[in-house]
Amino acid sequence: MNVDAKIYCVGGAVRDRLLGLPVQDHDWVVVGSTPEAMVAQGFQPVGKDFPVFLHPQTHEEYALARTERKTARGYKGFAVYAAPDVTLEQDLLRRDFTINAIAQDADGNLIDPYNGVADLRAGILRHVSDAFGEDPVRILRAARFAARFGFGIAPETLALMRGMVSSGEVDALVAERVWQELARGLMEKTPSRFFDALRSCGALEKILPEVDALFGVPQPEKYHPEIDCGIHTLLVTDDAAQHDYPLEVRFAALTHDLGKASTPRDILPRHIGHELRGVAIIKKLAQRLRAPAGCRDLALLAARYHGDIHRAADLRAGTIVKLFQSTDAWRRPERFVQLLQACASDARGRKGNEQDTYPQADYLLQLLAAARTVDAGAIANNCADQTTIPDRVRLARVAAIEKMLQG
Repeated sequence: MNVDAKIYCVGGAVRDRLLGLPVQDHDWVVVGSTPEAMVAQGFQPVGKDFPVFLHPQTHEEYALARTERKTARGYKGFAVYAAPDVTLEQDLLRRDFTINAIAQDADGNLIDPYNGVADLRAGILRHVSDAFGEDPVRILRAARFAARFGFGIAPETLALMRGMVSSGEVDALVAERVWQELARGLMEKTPSRFFDALRSCGALEKILPEVDALFGVPQPEKYHPEIDCGIHTLLVTDDAAQHDYPLEVRFAALTHDLGKASTPRDILPRHIGHELRGVAIIKKLAQRLRAPAGCRDLALLAARYHGDIHRAADLRAGTIVKLFQSTDAWRRPERFVQLLQACASDARGRKGNEQDTYPQADYLLQLLAAARTVDAGAIANNCADQTTIPDRVRLARVAAIEKMLQG
């Protein structure tokens, strides 16, 4: 490393420290050095698109100060210039938000050329420069930070985001990056803010049109009709976050009602057939986003069976056994618990119901435990006609549930 090179901590570590939050990782910028000098000091080069190095002891990332120039549409269409003459201020200028464009030197002094500290105090996400508009991923990051910190988006930044949508820049986002940011947004403290931010700039319609279509779709009168399906969906995702449910449950919470937007308006009050429509929509959505199988499968189950689970107390023993069979609760009881969590969030995701318990969960788990006491192997061993085994096992499980219900 050059003798006159200077090292600064930048980005999220500085931001989170100023917010009083735990610092997970440190990012460092090196000003006044070269790749050759970094390697000579034992740093390991790892950057493919620009000079990034791992510290020989801490293995934290150290990047040479750089500037970027847009060369093509999309988030990879950039030419990078990294050289000793690039200043810290120039490096910070290419960053997304002012709150991420604060540096700290070895003595603890803050370098804040774009007033990020003031925006931190005010709770505002503001772009550093118009270069923000060259990277569509930054729309997703704005939404995610809004969900994480509860910050508002500056009017001029929101206007820039809308321009990115209308110009088609957002169309260059690839499925893997959309899923990555969506998953992170769902895992934030208040996921609804993620979708609100995307909707406010028009990006939700482009990125997740299936979710955007829910807004303005009325709910049945028994479910607070003043809250449309879109608002209800956001309440459900927030409930799943408040209960610290895993990603699979949160994705199911987001998608459980997608079929309602495609239901013809003349039959909408009864929501006829929306479960099967939802299943078809989720299959296409999961394929487009390349969502993990676990998220896709739980979402499909929630879309198809949440209505039945809500009505669990009214179901006959035979119907309950069929529900367990259809959801593979025998072999995947842990996933069935996640399905119940998604349904509980759905039930609580209505104004006035936020603190309600969800007795259907304990009820069904007790019945599942009773049904699983049936020894399917023993029944098979004592069955002369092998073709009758499935029906006999089913009848035994129905009997076990009926016994518990009567007892």
